Amino acid sequence: MLKLHLGLKRLLPALALLVAAHLVGLAAQDAQSAVAWERMEKFDYAKQLAAREQFEHLTLEDLGRLRGIIFGRHGRVFKDREIKSYLEEQPWFKANPDFSNSMLNETERANLDLIRELEARQHEKIEPGDMRWWQTRAFNESQLGEHTAAEWRILRAEIEAVHGRRFDDQPWLQQYFDDRYWYKADPAFDPKRLSAIERRNLTTMDAAQRKQRKVALSPGDMEHFQNNAITEQMLAGLSLYELRLLRNEVYARRGRQFRTEWLSQYFWSQPWYVARDEAGESELSEVEKKNIETVVAFEKQVKDGLSSKPLPKGLLEGMFLEDARKLRQEIYARHGKVFKDKWLQKYFASFDWYKANPKYTDASLSAVERRNIASIAAYEKKATSVLDAVEG
Repeated sequence: MLKLHLGLKRLLPALALLVAAHLVGLAAQDAQSAVAWERMEKFDYAKQLAAREQFEHLTLEDLGRLRGIIFGRHGRVFKDREIKSYLEEQPWFKANPDFSNSMLNETERANLDLIRELEARQHEKIEPGDMRWWQTRAFNESQLGEHTAAEWRILRAEIEAVHGRRFDDQPWLQQYFDDRYWYKADPAFDPKRLSAIERRNLTTMDAAQRKQRKVALSPGDMEHFQNNAITEQMLAGLSLYELRLLRNEVYARRGRQFRTEWLSQYFWSQPWYVARDEAGESELSEVEKKNIETVVAFEKQVKDGLSSKPLPKGLLEGMFLEDARKLRQEIYARHGKVFKDKWLQKYFASFDWYKANPKYTDASLSAVERRNIASIAAYEKKATSVLDAVEG
């Protein structure tokens, strides 16, 4: 025991020296990192291109702050808490409510591209804003992970937005991309520009979203029902938008070319779609005709319920502000209301059931409709906007 005690006594000074050296080393590393970060903070991203090796070792948090610095020099206010807090601590930051992406020059955009690419590579799952780095690479369902309804919608649209597609039929989505520094709208956008890999990624995304939602049937599935009948039970859980896509897919599978712009763009983006050049349409089978009738009948049940039945409890839960507002306006549209909002008028005019009535007044609304309108309006006051759900 005495020998052990003496041995430990001799070792203690050596151990103390090792610990001290380690702490000094850590302190030196911290000091070095602090100096390197200070250098990156002072770097002029508006005039100089950063080298990839400067950023490759940075964490996602650090990369987010660097992105914040570039935007922050122009006064952009972030919703991301960490970036917002960081910028508010900087003496040079002055919030500019009139910030727009047009303030960024090409050097800043190139530096942002580098930062966003490195962020995308560190993401555990693919996130909104990452699609530019997947234009030439296919991804699988596990890489997509799980997402909110807003994120799925944005991820899918982003594949086309990279090529300049406008989303005038979905104002909130167009506003989302208008707020992205990299987005450039192209009036001549053609969904045929999508590569085979991008089309395959769209199909993968549709399959992943379908599994997450656990619905029996979704747009893209009608390939399996050209000779098999679908039932109303299989349509449960689908939105009115998805139901409309589903019945039009029957025609699309036969090569129909659509006059309605958003339908045309949607089907041109599908890897399986081949438009028929010749005049006339391919004859539908009896099963296909019956499937269309089933979808139309189910749509009618859902829509008629807005005017004949109180909204079921929980129907609106999880619905975004934009979708709830559109649902409320549909009650008016079914009585022929003419909307001052040009987009809204164009949207409802695209439905066969809509008949404009210049003499419309709210007196034509039933008691049930008024209650449903009030319920939806109350929900809208607390609903989350899609624009707030994802910053990108």
